[in-house]
Amino acid sequence: MFGKQRASKADEGAMTGNELIEAVATQQAATKSDVKKIIDAALAAIADAAARGEEVSIAGFGKFKVKQSAAREGKNPRTGEPMTIPASRKVVFQPAKALKDKVNS
Repeated sequence: MFGKQRASKADEGAMTGNELIEAVATQQAATKSDVKKIIDAALAAIADAAARGEEVSIAGFGKFKVKQSAAREGKNPRTGEPMTIPASRKVVFQPAKALKDKVNS
């Protein structure tokens, strides 16, 4: 899931997937390839659960939930003509209190 990622000007300061893998490998004294496999498997499991509409809760980190958005009327940005935006599902993340506290400390 993590390929070559290049930070754009808007993403300066953002951690890339490869940087995350390197940080975890360093903290856990593990190889980067082992950490990459574990992270890829975890993300795949989260994606599979989300596709089934299930909530995934990670203690101290947060919850991934699936929310349903109803169909609604909108406008075509090019022509201004009215159009129907179809209903869809989206994945949202709700951080845990521990994560919020760490970020705000």
